Amino acid sequence: MRTRVQRASPLSADRRREMIIDSVIPLLVGHGRQVTTKQIAESAGVAEGTIFRAFGDKESLVKAAIEKRLDPTELQQSLADIDPALPLERKVHRIVEVMQRRFHEVFAFMAAVGEVGRPPASNSRQELTTLIERVLRPDLERLNLPPARAAQFIRLVTLASSIPHSSTVETFDAHDLSALILSGISGHPGQSPTQH
Repeated sequence: MRTRVQRASPLSADRRREMIIDSVIPLLVGHGRQVTTKQIAESAGVAEGTIFRAFGDKESLVKAAIEKRLDPTELQQSLADIDPALPLERKVHRIVEVMQRRFHEVFAFMAAVGEVGRPPASNSRQELTTLIERVLRPDLERLNLPPARAAQFIRLVTLASSIPHSSTVETFDAHDLSALILSGISGHPGQSPTQH
């Protein structure tokens, strides 16, 4: 007796749009705005017509990809996942890693796509400060600064160190940067962790 093979249910329109956006982000980094709808369709595993039905035109898709790439939700979740009970050195190192990765990805994306316009207004800076402050709060007695101020310091130093420089400028890795930040916010460099 032959068993019937169940066909996968078709994707919803919203899910298909998300899949296409997820496919176009790395293509934009690699090709900039010159990426073709054919390349996008091949990467997403859809027909070119599907792209036009979902977005109308390529520029609308690019705008949707820019909006998603600049959305801070993933960064916020990564910071929220840091355990406040960890030793201060490990927490600062993890915060720096997470934020450096985010800033490097955003700078690479912006360099590839060019002008992205102003991102939609949000209170994401304050949310980042609040998330970092929550992680630092258990170490209040070790800090030279209030947790909110220390959080702003970490964000600004990490952002500044992530701005693309000429190839002759040596960059700070997460270990170097977290040791520098610890020296500033707690008065001593501590041990930059080798494991996290």
